[in-house]
Amino acid sequence: ERFKVGDDDDDDKGAAPKTVFIGGGGELATAREVLKHNTVERLVMVDIDPEVIEVCKKYLPEWGGNAVANHPKMELIVGDAHKYLMETTETFDVIIMDISDPIEAGPGIALYTQEFYRRASRVLRPKSGVFVTQAGSADFVPPPHAFPTTADGCVVDDEENSKESNCFGPILNTLGTVFDHAVPYTVPMPSFGEDWGFVMAFDGSEEDRAELVGLSSGTVDKLVEERIEVVEGVPEHGFRSLGVRRAVTGKERGGDALK
Repeated sequence: ERFKVGDDDDDDKGAAPKTVFIGGGGELATAREVLKHNTVERLVMVDIDPEVIEVCKKYLPEWGGNAVANHPKMELIVGDAHKYLMETTETFDVIIMDISDPIEAGPGIALYTQEFYRRASRVLRPKSGVFVTQAGSADFVPPPHAFPTTADGCVVDDEENSKESNCFGPILNTLGTVFDHAVPYTVPMPSFGEDWGFVMAFDGSEEDRAELVGLSSGTVDKLVEERIEVVEGVPEHGFRSLGVRRAVTGKERGGDALK
């Protein structure tokens, strides 16, 4: 029911998402994609690094830039996403964590704990809220750069000293202890040279899970046509992997807004 086409009622189930929280996301591309959904009324993004935001606004405007940072639906906060979610009294339809890997002693580690996931589950809208997080590399065979090398450049197969976080499985399993369902998925990431992992988590019945996993391409196409619109003011991306070149009018909808 989370994906019911043509149903924007305010019921707990079936309503299109209206409120979204992004933790991290300083490059603004995640916020850009959220704002393409015409059902979204409020977007809160909290990133801890103001320099990343400013550099991306200046040098990567096609990722979102000022058009996204200053969007009327957007509240951009420079701060600690963990602290914000721990203290907020607001609820969200969707929580997206676009953050760094859970490297030991790194700044993002607290955003991957069972305690944090439990808090996030209480901040989500009951019965229909969805939590999504990036989950690191999804490659079965870690790339060569993940392993330490000897002075002459030979790879040392040393799991204990590996530079790869290998966090996909642990994140999936931890979310599974908090939510009724934790659904893993991967996306090919050419710039990383590997597949990247994500986990979507939510509460509900087995029927709800089956509905999500079995979502048909036809339903997705209908949702795209109904809900997706280009974000005005974001310039055309100059380096499209498919070689697509076009002038953005600011009025594109549906599939055209995703090109």
